[in-house]
Amino acid sequence: MAAIDTLFVTRLYQGKLNEFGETIDAEELHDNCYAIMEDDDAGMEWCEENGYPGYTSYASLTDLPWRSPIFAAVKEALDKHVAAFAKDLEFNLDGRNLVLEDLWINILPEGGNHGSHIHPHSVISGTTYVSMPDGTSALKLEDPRHAMMMAAPPRVKDCRKELKAFIYCKPEIGDVLLWESWLRHEVPANTSEYDRVSVSFNYKWE
Repeated sequence: MAAIDTLFVTRLYQGKLNEFGETIDAEELHDNCYAIMEDDDAGMEWCEENGYPGYTSYASLTDLPWRSPIFAAVKEALDKHVAAFAKDLEFNLDGRNLVLEDLWINILPEGGNHGSHIHPHSVISGTTYVSMPDGTSALKLEDPRHAMMMAAPPRVKDCRKELKAFIYCKPEIGDVLLWESWLRHEVPANTSEYDRVSVSFNYKWE
């Protein structure tokens, strides 16, 4: 009898920010995101100059864990999640470590989106979710083989999850999502009248 196997699995990690015993208050983290935005003139100028809808601290602030105790606690929690994911991925780190490279705030208003992209030069990327109002956009993940399918016919609408070209993941407040940084992803337009608030990050190998 013929056998069919599944090869080259893409892993997606989902957990709770406080899963390893931290006590990070969601409301405090939310308020800190807005307080930092209000003081970040350089970040707001960058968003305006580059047509970024809403606010991101990606291009302006590199020291959030030093700047705010709650972001220091977020980093400590994320370190544990990333270590757990790296173990699942069976990485051979050769005595080196995965360390936080970037940590930034994203505030997307109604209609705001973040186009399809990857995170070059990083190993693991992810997001923890601070505010996800009803109607706000899910994270859209793309099958990494998509660009090479060329003449392949489309899949049936209810095909198995591992065969879909795109997966939509709708996290809840306090969730952490992790993926390998080469995985293309995007945030479709926020259809809620309220802001979608998240904190994203990259880990590098050093």
